[in-house]
Amino acid sequence: MSSRLKFAHAVLMTNQVAAMRDWYCTVLEARVVYENPMLCFVTFDEEHHRLAFVGAPEGTLVERPPNSTGLMHTAFTFPDLGALLERYASLAARGIEPRVPIQHGVTTSLYYRDPDGQFVELQVDNFASAAEGTAYMHGPEFAADPIGPVYDPARMLADYRAGVPAATLQTRAWALAGGPMPHAMELFARTD
Repeated sequence: MSSRLKFAHAVLMTNQVAAMRDWYCTVLEARVVYENPMLCFVTFDEEHHRLAFVGAPEGTLVERPPNSTGLMHTAFTFPDLGALLERYASLAARGIEPRVPIQHGVTTSLYYRDPDGQFVELQVDNFASAAEGTAYMHGPEFAADPIGPVYDPARMLADYRAGVPAATLQTRAWALAGGPMPHAMELFARTD
């Protein structure tokens, strides 16, 4: 028997179970596995559920104020840059735009806000192995800026479709070549 843990699921309390269900099913291409008026379980892989949304009678939960302590975001990894960018394009066509696109160096990431205002990161690893990613995190580029620059995902998608190699697009040099952008933490702090 293995003592190795794996992540099972997250449960989100909400006053809008249906809106959260619809958003996560769209963004993650998830499916509902169980639902009643106050509870919904969804999954996007082999697990019986990865996310659950729990409501309260008559929407009596207190909303969490923006920029408060607690879980900052959940993250979901795509197999490659093409898959991430195609999901970006699909969501953008539905009017769902990322709030904070960041080239972390170790990952290429798109942060979205769910209907309750929580951040959800869609990402792709920029290295072939976790060991390579960890080594990068101990290097000078990451030490100089552990968050990384904001980039334009529409520009990245256009470059990808034009044949620019993923290995080029998944770098901070490519992100920085797009010109000045706001700092990521400024975008995370925005409440609009």
